[in-house]
Amino acid sequence: MTIASFAPLAVALPIFGAALAFLLLRQERAQRIVTISVLSLTLALEALLLVSVWEGGTAAVMIGGWAPPFGITMVVDQFSSLMLVVSTTVSLAVLVYATGQGMADGDKDGPISVFHPSYMILVAGVSNAFLAGDLFNLYVGFEILLTASYVLMTMGGTGPRIRAGVTYVVVSVVSSLLFLVAIAMVYSATGTVNMADLAVKLGDLDPGMQTLLHSMLLVGFGIKAAVFPLSFWLPDSYPTAPAPVTAVFAGLLTKVGVYAIVRTETLLFPGETLNVPLMVVALATMVVGILGALAQTDIKRLLSFTLVSHMGYMVFGVALSSVLGLAAAVYYVAHHITVQTSLFLVAGLIERRGGSSNTDRLAGLAKLSPLLALLYFLPAMNLSGIPPLSGFLGKLGLLQAGVQLGTPLALVLVAAGVVVSLLTLLAMARVWSRVFWRRPEDAENPDPALLAPAAARTLPRSMVGATAGLVVVGLALTVFAGPLFRLSEQSAQEMLDRTGYITAVLGPDAAARAAANLQSGAEAAAPGGTGGAP
Repeated sequence: MTIASFAPLAVALPIFGAALAFLLLRQERAQRIVTISVLSLTLALEALLLVSVWEGGTAAVMIGGWAPPFGITMVVDQFSSLMLVVSTTVSLAVLVYATGQGMADGDKDGPISVFHPSYMILVAGVSNAFLAGDLFNLYVGFEILLTASYVLMTMGGTGPRIRAGVTYVVVSVVSSLLFLVAIAMVYSATGTVNMADLAVKLGDLDPGMQTLLHSMLLVGFGIKAAVFPLSFWLPDSYPTAPAPVTAVFAGLLTKVGVYAIVRTETLLFPGETLNVPLMVVALATMVVGILGALAQTDIKRLLSFTLVSHMGYMVFGVALSSVLGLAAAVYYVAHHITVQTSLFLVAGLIERRGGSSNTDRLAGLAKLSPLLALLYFLPAMNLSGIPPLSGFLGKLGLLQAGVQLGTPLALVLVAAGVVVSLLTLLAMARVWSRVFWRRPEDAENPDPALLAPAAARTLPRSMVGATAGLVVVGLALTVFAGPLFRLSEQSAQEMLDRTGYITAVLGPDAAARAAANLQSGAEAAAPGGTGGAP
């Protein structure tokens, strides 16, 4: 029995932790110990899974012993295991931060009995989505994490949170409905929803039907990933939630959508059929997102728009359909999960210390809290892509891949990527100068704590420690960029090749058939010149 055989525990452990946390309804300290311990154990397991697939290749686990494509299959490859490790690391840091904030103590942000079980169910849903080997199980993973996110977003029951929660629920239901309809159509056309089996059978369909199914799945995943023009809901929904909830949503939920897009483009619909639309979407997402960020005075709304903007970089990497482009996108996803979550946690610290998240009302925090200034500066520069940080390395890989492709649209995206990175630096620097270096007397209606430092609020050590730990993880992505980028490159090669994934689930004969179908499809498309990159 290999380590990969224990992959289902990445989902089962958080569910078990949620059940145990709910049973410990009246024992706050025990509840915290249980959830943090379970997440730590889950992270250790996922780290072993990552080492296992790095050395031994893709592995598949058949739940209940049912052979695919009829049973539930979980697949562990380098991409999914990397996403598991990064997502659980971030989730653990946010959980420690949340306990320090007092959210779990029955404070204004919600009762302890609701937060911990809901949070663990959210983690289970995210893990299930990353491991899903069939479209329906992927849908189940989405629904698990979305159901938990509804509870977390509306915790506290304030008017703005309920209004934002309603918008979030409506948009999530629409995207889930589109995904479910697409699954039904896929099953009707092929008789299966197993992704490895679909990689074989979709090639037998009419090209028009393939494009229809492809487009429907991308729209459903695009809403979840918040790419333009399907991103309108995010800046109004995320900032109203409690700081830890906003942080984990920003770090993880949109990346599950990106993960689904990567799987769709590499495993189910390989080639360049929709690369041009994807590039256009990537360009619009980058530009519209950063322009929205520049217009904001609230830090959390500004970060929400930068989140949207940087989704464009990831879609750009996927649309390039090259090993370098996809490897850079994988690396950038890991970077962005960590750094964006760090910034939202820092925003929570700023709001707690300065009494507001509005830059017009904040000033002088560098003198009041030098450590807080440092915790903001490092991930802000990382997000902006300042050398030699991981944000720069990921963007550099994407730009190199775009130049390597050399088409007019790819070069336009390269130029846009540079400009958007500079505008991100401008947005981050404006917050830095106004919030940390301006005199408190120059702020509009400042909080009394800014004018009287002796009255400043203290920050719980666990909040600061969790944030600092995540900032250090973001810096570690730079220090260990070589091994991580090699892992990303191997993961990209593995996904574009598809052989390892299909062989692990269905065997070598199915992989050979899938390769033959792909080759025949490429030969059929070549005379007409369809599906090429711009």
